[in-house]
Amino acid sequence: MTPHHTPRTARICRPTDRFLGCVSVALVLAVPSVAQEGVEDSPETIQVTGIVRDFKPVGAAGGHPDFENNPENGMSRYAGIIARLIGDDGKPLFDPSGSGKKITNQWRDAQNRQISHTLYDSDYGDVLGSWGQPGTGGITSADTFSQWFRDVPVYNLSAPLSLTLVRQADGMYVFDDLIDPYYAAKGGFFPIDDQLFGNGGGNGNGNGNGNSNDHNFHFTFELHTEFQYDASMGQSFQFEGTDSVWLFIDGRLVNDLVGVHASHDQFVDLNRPNLFLVDGEWYRLDFFFAQRYQPQAHFRITTNVILDSLPISTVSAVYD
Repeated sequence: MTPHHTPRTARICRPTDRFLGCVSVALVLAVPSVAQEGVEDSPETIQVTGIVRDFKPVGAAGGHPDFENNPENGMSRYAGIIARLIGDDGKPLFDPSGSGKKITNQWRDAQNRQISHTLYDSDYGDVLGSWGQPGTGGITSADTFSQWFRDVPVYNLSAPLSLTLVRQADGMYVFDDLIDPYYAAKGGFFPIDDQLFGNGGGNGNGNGNGNSNDHNFHFTFELHTEFQYDASMGQSFQFEGTDSVWLFIDGRLVNDLVGVHASHDQFVDLNRPNLFLVDGEWYRLDFFFAQRYQPQAHFRITTNVILDSLPISTVSAVYD
């Protein structure tokens, strides 16, 4: 079946579309448009390819200060630490205003689904959340955060990473480490066990701290995709997991969750009027995740958006 891609002549161009110097070819999905051919003709799976970066924890030789670094005001969910617009290089930006705070009650939409504070609008029936103490969720500074999603040989090693989302009976595509056979056997989302810097999740010497789960616990993952918005399809994106996640659609922050916490989720309804998406247009979806703490690593994406991976940049390590 030949790929179906609607011409992008009317697509709104943004500074965040400027990705230069990409040398490796990413997978572009040869799939029919769901809007054109219906859910029954949609692919069984979607594979997306991004970049994983491995770090050592603070206290280890070459350790990064933000990994296994306890937040100054306690372990919890935090938000408001990242700027609401993505940077010109397609990376999230640390907000220098110091507006980060704990989340004491999550914002919710009219269907009681947890949403980011950045999407809240009382005109849509959203339920107001609440803030607690200020804090950065264990992020030391703008400089240390800038190393999370960039190759910095002193602190990280990078490699490509592909995930496969499987279509469910309801038409949603799911990647979940609890049901994916490879990750379920590992007991969590551990994509680089025995790779890059290797295992050893300890807080001190990098060789473990007695935890029986000997995994590679400290890494980030970034994924850059594009999709065609179809207002008739009820498109949505939901992430559930541990530690930190940010999602940008058309360069705007729509998921914002940082810190040290058990698994939590945030939901995005692409039909929300305050996303300002135009039916039939193509948009970028940029996803950033960080796994910084033991002992859990959970990662679940649920979406009915057909995502096409964009080219990834050069990685620093040979990876099989």
